[in-house]
Amino acid sequence: QVQLVESGGGLVQAGGSLRLSCAASARISNNGMGWFRQAPGKEREAVASLHWTGTSADYANSVKGRFTISRDNAKNTVYLHMNNLTPEDTAVYYCAATESFTTATNYKYWGQGTQVTVSS
Repeated sequence: QVQLVESGGGLVQAGGSLRLSCAASARISNNGMGWFRQAPGKEREAVASLHWTGTSADYANSVKGRFTISRDNAKNTVYLHMNNLTPEDTAVYYCAATESFTTATNYKYWGQGTQVTVSS
């Protein structure tokens, strides 16, 4: 079982930057990883994903060019670097992982979430 713990959320002003971290309890070098977010009254949406091979990443159109997903396999940690934040980015952000060696987009492991609030 892989346990995921997000950190790095907080309150920032519009235009600011923030880096979220997702610490895994086990090796995640062979797991697909993703970041999701859910704003009040809205459905959870996929923000960014990283293929288990680390060869490709995908982003929601709303964050493309502003957010970057990356991983440090030596630290069993996945990051979401967020730039040029806007109030629309305010949400609880969740880290998730697939089973190892799979291209499936159904995520099995989830963190508890970290709050990101962007003020105007």
